[in-house]
Amino acid sequence: MGQSVSTAKLTSRRDCNRSQRSKSKSTALIGQMQAEEAEEVERNSIDGLSDIISVLPDECLACIFQSLTPGDRKRCSLVCRRWLRIEGQSRHRLSLNAQSDLHPLIPFIFSRFDAVTKLALKCDRRSVSIGDEALAQISEHCRNLTRLKLRACRDLTDAGMLAFAKNCKSLKKLSCGSCTFGAKGMNAVLDHCPALEELSVKRLRGITDGAAAEPIGPGVAAASLKSICLKELYNGQCFGPLIVGAKNLRSLKLFRCSGDWDKLFSLIVDRVTAIVEIHMERIQVSDIGLTAISNCLNLEILHLVKTPECTNVGLGSVAEKCRLLRKLHIDGWKANRIGDQGLIAVAKSCLNLQELVLIGVNPTKISLEMLASNCQNLERLALCGSDTVGDAEISCIASKCIALKKLCIKSCPVSDHGMEAIASGCPNLVKVKVKKCRGVTSEGVEWLRTNRGSLVINLDTGEQLDASASDGGGAQDNGVEFPPMVASQIGAPSIASSSTGRSTSHKLLGLLSGMSLVACTLRRFGNSNGSSQS
Repeated sequence: MGQSVSTAKLTSRRDCNRSQRSKSKSTALIGQMQAEEAEEVERNSIDGLSDIISVLPDECLACIFQSLTPGDRKRCSLVCRRWLRIEGQSRHRLSLNAQSDLHPLIPFIFSRFDAVTKLALKCDRRSVSIGDEALAQISEHCRNLTRLKLRACRDLTDAGMLAFAKNCKSLKKLSCGSCTFGAKGMNAVLDHCPALEELSVKRLRGITDGAAAEPIGPGVAAASLKSICLKELYNGQCFGPLIVGAKNLRSLKLFRCSGDWDKLFSLIVDRVTAIVEIHMERIQVSDIGLTAISNCLNLEILHLVKTPECTNVGLGSVAEKCRLLRKLHIDGWKANRIGDQGLIAVAKSCLNLQELVLIGVNPTKISLEMLASNCQNLERLALCGSDTVGDAEISCIASKCIALKKLCIKSCPVSDHGMEAIASGCPNLVKVKVKKCRGVTSEGVEWLRTNRGSLVINLDTGEQLDASASDGGGAQDNGVEFPPMVASQIGAPSIASSSTGRSTSHKLLGLLSGMSLVACTLRRFGNSNGSSQS
């Protein structure tokens, strides 16, 4: 019996050894198979990575392309025919050098970029621009165009604008500068583009000067127009019928346009009641025009830049009736026609004032104290080129302007004592700019920075800012511009060139949205592959 037991033990030991040897062999074999499998999977995954882009939908690639810079987009278009096609079809903004040699290339350009809705045609002033035939051909390819910018296209005539307007009836924004077509061309756009919302005209050479000038407008576009901007026109009053007929007009900007505007303002306010923004720079307007403007009860923004015939009387009329005024910019041009009296009227009636810019105006402590006390929402204040704003006035502002966030002082008799007053006042102040104030030293600014560590302070930075909102000229020497504080105040962007990218935030948002689309697509393909394998 003992022998049988030992035999059993031996047999068991042999079976165990055999099992272990078999197990080790199988383990080695399995390990080798797993390694080969892993290598194959890795090889397949590497091959698959090169295939991921090819299975992405065109919409995903288009979204990614829209998040790239123009240069990167061009480089991507050279990768393959599919990318070339998608990049062209996803480009909605295009800027072209509008010289005459562009004409034969138009069919090739717009057969590739067949989804363009925003187009800029710019020509060098010393070159020959495209003509009527080229513009008509472009309009045939871009019937869905919503924005058009023309710059120095001197060979365009009324006939070309008529052909364009007949084909592009969805146009919403038109900006033209230094062109030579005239009133008939402009009327063609107004008669055939019922969706037009924004019109900007600068140096339109084809408008006849004098009594023989053909009136412009109103046309079918008058019902949809919300913004009109006229710059440097010899006979800007030709647009009078259009302005008067634009019943839904909200923004009117007039820069360096000759003629007497008082009479026109009297006609405008009787028919245009929705206007909320008026800019006037170097135009002939007096208290008569301001009194007429005061009937625009919804007015929120008023710029009076270098209009020396406007006085305290006219400003008082506006302040008394336009109680919704939020932004007021005045460049008095050192004429001393607007001062304490007009500003006191503003302080009494315009309690919603948020932004006040005074250039070449001489307010005293009397008006500034009343403005600071009554206008509790005043957040942005600029005092430039004033002979009466000194330390006492700055101390008054520091103690009274509780809501003030941004303060700009330029070319005023302010000293370090004024900076000391700012250090202990204006609890919500976040930024101070001091420029060309000889009494303010770097030591005074450093002291202010030490005592208000969170305050951003700029001293004699030499930045050129513009209070008149005009491009070139105006009050740039004493200018200041405050960015909008809320998104609702941001105006519509102008037509972007293909050579200029969108804003950084816009790019980031676009990139994130593109990444989101890619991630969703990859998940979708991953799920479909997993389900097929199972």
